[in-house]
Amino acid sequence: MVPSALPLNFSIVIPTYNGAQRLPGLFACLDRCWHWCQNQDPVMTWEVIVVDNGSQDETRQVVEQYQNQWADRGRDRTNPPQPWESGPSAPIHPGEPLPLVRYAFEPQPGAAHARQRGVTLAQAEWIGFLDDDNWPEPDWIGAALAFAQAHPRTGAIGSQIHGAFATPPPPELDPLLPYLAIVERGDRPLEYLPQKKLLPPSAGLVVRRSVWLTCLPHRLRLTGRTATSMLTAEDLEALAHILRHGWQVWYNPAMVIHHQIPPWRLQASYLLPFFQGIGLSRHVTRILSVPPWQRPLWFGLYIANDLRRILRLLLSHGLPRRSNLVARCYLTLYGYSLLSPFYLGWQGIRSGGRRRSSP
Repeated sequence: MVPSALPLNFSIVIPTYNGAQRLPGLFACLDRCWHWCQNQDPVMTWEVIVVDNGSQDETRQVVEQYQNQWADRGRDRTNPPQPWESGPSAPIHPGEPLPLVRYAFEPQPGAAHARQRGVTLAQAEWIGFLDDDNWPEPDWIGAALAFAQAHPRTGAIGSQIHGAFATPPPPELDPLLPYLAIVERGDRPLEYLPQKKLLPPSAGLVVRRSVWLTCLPHRLRLTGRTATSMLTAEDLEALAHILRHGWQVWYNPAMVIHHQIPPWRLQASYLLPFFQGIGLSRHVTRILSVPPWQRPLWFGLYIANDLRRILRLLLSHGLPRRSNLVARCYLTLYGYSLLSPFYLGWQGIRSGGRRRSSP
């Protein structure tokens, strides 16, 4: 057991929905992370918070199984600064030990709500987000903490993400792969600059807890895909708020994770609604990076650019045939991107929550 005198270095937040079949693979990777951290001097201590976003399967039982298996790895610490949960309605009060693995239930659907719940419960200043299909390398936590220490103005750090395909994708789908949270931008750190309008996905993202709680609004405009909403890009909206407040966002190639991608994610039945959701979300992520007084101008420029892309695609391919999945996906993306501001206005979510406070 790690001595209670050691500080908690890192919190891992795992939002999941019906993840009972996927979580064991992730926990096998976290087991290797734990052994790697135990061999460091000083020992690196961390916690895992699994946020169940309304699962209908055995997700809770799977998490409780790892709670029991890893009970002797917990930090024997008392008086945590805030209550935590071991089940949907089972708070553990200050003064009781804090284990390595925790379970929390978030009834509001959407990854944004699940991540926010995890950040609220986390005890460490640095928080790493892993989806239940993200498999980190053993030194992922160490690489994140080393980078954070070397870059004091960092608010968020993105990982290098390799695609782990159950079935190799056909070469013609290569243009679509970056949209599947695959990030391979070389072996040197790169800063995501606001003017580049490029940000990392939430998979493998590490954030500074105090920055997240200070810079983000009470409620993001985008909450993530749910059974009744196709809006995605909630992670990009969060990062845009962090950049607006002057914090840096980086790509750190030393933080490596492997994104498990099943065959059905390469099929039209998944990709077309997926690109529709990206398109419908674009107005929020675009406008956040623009000063308010410039937004009317940029609104017109974005509309014109979407129309130009649609026209160019139609001139090149005509109406894309069913076999041309890449062209169909891009036409879906540009078309729904064009509709995005009007759709968001109709949904009544154009105005976001108020900011908590300045950093």
